[in-house]
This record gives sequence, structure tokens and C-alpha cells, in this order.
Amino acid sequence: MKAKAFSKTYGRRRVLELPELELAEGRITAVIGPNGSGKSTLAKVLAGIERADEKRPILPGVSVGYLAQKSFPFRMSTEKNILTNGNDPARAAALMKALSIDALAGQSAKKLSGGETARMALCRILMNRYDLLILDEPTTAMDMESTLAAEELIRETCHETGCAVLLITHSISQARRIADRVLVLQQGELIEQGECQAVLSAPGKEETRRFLDFYGL
Repeated sequence: MKAKAFSKTYGRRRVLELPELELAEGRITAVIGPNGSGKSTLAKVLAGIERADEKRPILPGVSVGYLAQKSFPFRMSTEKNILTNGNDPARAAALMKALSIDALAGQSAKKLSGGETARMALCRILMNRYDLLILDEPTTAMDMESTLAAEELIRETCHETGCAVLLITHSISQARRIADRVLVLQQGELIEQGECQAVLSAPGKEETRRFLDFYGL
């Protein structure tokens, strides 16, 4: 699928100026870049949460699932929270077990820790099927064990359903572990893209190289 070229401006400040993007079905594309580079804004515009300057659909005819950076629980049990996005108790149970929150199914979701809430929110978004699944920093609040389980679940969902996944991440290591392709943003511009391992191992742009060096790669 292709996302049309677009820009995004807040007031007089243009925060994004992007060309047409190719998002491959059945593949995970990581979006990396320094803070303030426009990663979350990209996610919000593609998800339709915010409108691009062009005021036209960026992904016409594409069903999009969006998991925001800040997870939130509804005032109900963990299981019922997950079932709000798809009435399939068996799938909900399988997702909770995969992320080790099955023992919390009947507990009020408002009592979950930050990491547990993040796992619940990921289960909830994965209850439904989408053409494009946008995940904005889905594992930030998780410990490493939960992060690895979440990455495996995201990878399985992508391969089994054939959806395209756009993963916003601050973790270069996570991008290396899970992504097929990578987009590198800097100051609202796409400075490099390509196969993830190739870009991270031998970036073609000096800006990308400096960014990776700064983060210890």
C-alpha cells in the first residue's frame, strides 16, 4: 500500500514534509529518529487522528489500527477492556496468555501497573484485523521479558494476517530485532529508508550515521 505525500504544519512551524511512502503488507517498518523528528506526528496523520495540511485522505480505502504512545484502560476488567475491540473471548485469552496477563483477566484494569496496562492495550489492538497496524512506542513501559514477548506477538500477527505494521520506536535495538524495513526521520524529513539491517549496518547518509553513533551503534 502507498501513503500519499503530505506535510503537517502547527501554526507557522512545519513539522513534517514527507514523500509518498510504500508500506509493504506482511512486513514491519520501523520509524526511528531523534526526539522531535516527527515520528509520532507521522503515526497520527496516517491513523487519521490528525489531518495533513493537504486535507485529503493519505491512505484512502485502507483500514488502520492505531495504538497511541500512552496506553489507557477503561473502567472495567482487563478482559473486558480487550473485548471492546473484538468479541472473541478465545482470542482474548490467547493474547493475554502470550503477554502473561491472563491471571489479571478479572482484575480492574485501572489497577494495572504501567507495564501491565501497555500489555493490555497491545492485546486490545490485536483483537481486530487491519490493513495497516500503527504502533507508537508500544513497549516503552515494559520490562525486557515482556518486550520480547510483545515483539514476537507483533511479528506473528503481521505474518499471519498479512497486515503492514508501522512501528514507531526509540530503540535501535528493537528496530534491529523486529523490523524488515526502516524509515529514518530528522527534523520532519525522511532522510533515509531501506532494508533495516542494511541501513543500520551501513547507513548511506551522514545524518543517519551520526544518529546511530550517538545511540551507541
